[in-house]
Amino acid sequence: MALSRSTRVNILIGNGHFLSHFYVICLPPMFLAWQDTFQVSFAQLGLTVALMSGTTALLQTPVGFMVDRFGARPFLVCGTLLMSLSIAAMSQATAFWQIPLLAVFSGMGNSVVHPADYAILSGSVDKDKMGRSFALHTFSGNLGGSLAPPIIAMLTISIGWRHALLLVGLLGVPVVLSILLQSGILKDQVRVKANTGGVSLSAMDLFTSRTMLLFFAFFMLGSMAGGGVQSWLVTVLHTVKGMDLQVASTALTTYMAGGTAGVLVGGWFADKHKSHVLTFAATLTTTSALVMLAVNWLPPLGVGVWAFTFASGLALGASRTPRDVMLKDAAPPGQVGKVFGFVSAGLPLGGAITPVPFGYLIDKGHPELVLVLVAVLLLASLFCAGSARVSARSETEAAIAGD
Repeated sequence: MALSRSTRVNILIGNGHFLSHFYVICLPPMFLAWQDTFQVSFAQLGLTVALMSGTTALLQTPVGFMVDRFGARPFLVCGTLLMSLSIAAMSQATAFWQIPLLAVFSGMGNSVVHPADYAILSGSVDKDKMGRSFALHTFSGNLGGSLAPPIIAMLTISIGWRHALLLVGLLGVPVVLSILLQSGILKDQVRVKANTGGVSLSAMDLFTSRTMLLFFAFFMLGSMAGGGVQSWLVTVLHTVKGMDLQVASTALTTYMAGGTAGVLVGGWFADKHKSHVLTFAATLTTTSALVMLAVNWLPPLGVGVWAFTFASGLALGASRTPRDVMLKDAAPPGQVGKVFGFVSAGLPLGGAITPVPFGYLIDKGHPELVLVLVAVLLLASLFCAGSARVSARSETEAAIAGD
């Protein structure tokens, strides 16, 4: 039975997104091996991930402008190849300075993924399947990040860190070849020229647009909240609730599993009930916040906490695809690359900001406030979401009135 065109598109784009998340998360398991090989500090080791993520966040917006102007497919092919070969090249490093340098190159390749992927999906997938397509895209990235630690650890133990990085890095080559061989089914977004009546966002337009800044804040605050849970939930449950570390760690695992499953639920809803995506996202984000407050304030639940953390992750994950659909709807025709490049940069930025305020609370002896701050950030993100939606509609109505 032949796969449908939409399915083939989702597989091609999803494979690259899987690798982009896999490569970022595969580096921390290398730290001990690198420390033994190169005799470097943990601060130097952490620099590799910071450089890769920072480069990606910094370049996403300019890459988005180029995607909108020249088309997404060349950037997707070149970016995926650069990202993969940089990881493979780390296996040949003879001095530690080469690894952070290659991390920068891999981050450069990774920077094309969000603007190019969403531009292609917007042009290649039927509108009535867009929510599910966006959901599968997010799901594939989450899956890559989840599978990276156990796979890279197993390979490192079995064949050593150099061969492990060479093997996973070269996995990008068949992914690139599959994109090239089936590039005919990957259609770019329809590019609208300004001299034909289309809207073309300049950098100043993008950076000063109230709608886009609100969406940026929406993405960033949600990322900060999610990063707070992922970084500190185990510590909070162990120190505040007195839970065993294994139980607390499993609670984090169930939260992550719920978030991954929720993405698919959100995609289905976004396709079936397009006019209610904001209400759906707001309800589930509020639910996630309230469940986290319940975990924080209820007496110790033992293994029962797993049901709560799974529910919180499921609710938050289900709100994510409607979020992406709202942003896509707010983007002017032919401007998806730069819009997603700019706004999705809020995700790594939020993750970078997260450790400081949460760690400060714990250092000051108030770990019980960590999940409260998570809930506050989630609720604040809803204000940005609602305001962005209203602003986008106002801009659309103004543009129609101007015509």
